[in-house]
Amino acid sequence: MSYLPLLGILIIVVGFALKLDTIAVVVIAAAVTALASGMSITEFLTSLGDAFVANRLVTLFVLTLPIVGLSERYGLKEQAVRLVNRIQGLTTGKFLSLYLLIREVAGIISVRLGGHPAFVRPLVEPMAQSAAKARYQKTDAKSLELIKAQSAAMENIGNFFAQNGFVGAAGTLLIVGTMESLGYPVAAAEIAMASLVVAFLAFVFGLLSNYIFDRRLDRLNGYSKSDKGGRD
Repeated sequence: MSYLPLLGILIIVVGFALKLDTIAVVVIAAAVTALASGMSITEFLTSLGDAFVANRLVTLFVLTLPIVGLSERYGLKEQAVRLVNRIQGLTTGKFLSLYLLIREVAGIISVRLGGHPAFVRPLVEPMAQSAAKARYQKTDAKSLELIKAQSAAMENIGNFFAQNGFVGAAGTLLIVGTMESLGYPVAAAEIAMASLVVAFLAFVFGLLSNYIFDRRLDRLNGYSKSDKGGRD
């Protein structure tokens, strides 16, 4: 048995440990593995091209980048921030709970919002920060970093736990196929119904998490309900 093809794994481990370019590390590791396995350069490039074409749908997120750029260029973020500032009593936690609800409903009906790069970073996070600034008048760097993390967390929770609520979702069909291959036939609708229960529990967890998050921001910024400058 030849262990030379395992050099690709070593290259990936070393490359990631040194924080080198991810794509370059993976391609080099794949090339080394292919050559060590006896493939020619032509065969390797052919396999790489076939794999790219077969999984080309994964790169569709690139199409959202011009939309994000146009939104930034024409002030969509600024308009969203103004909208948040007009809503009385809106805290960061309440806004993120609302976004979590929207994210879960969108996942259940299989509507993709774009995720972190196309939706959370350019739109949701600035709106959450605006709610904090309106409440506390001035927020420190630690609070802003916490808001970034909480915004990302709500995106992850809403997307992960609600996407299988749609009978035609890839995850739902994967579960159905896996169960059937193991001898446990199950309908996609049954998986979707069970996923709705999980999505509801995830939403309740998100509500509690955002409530605690609001209290934490209040402590960090020295806010109390009696403060005249804040909103409650």
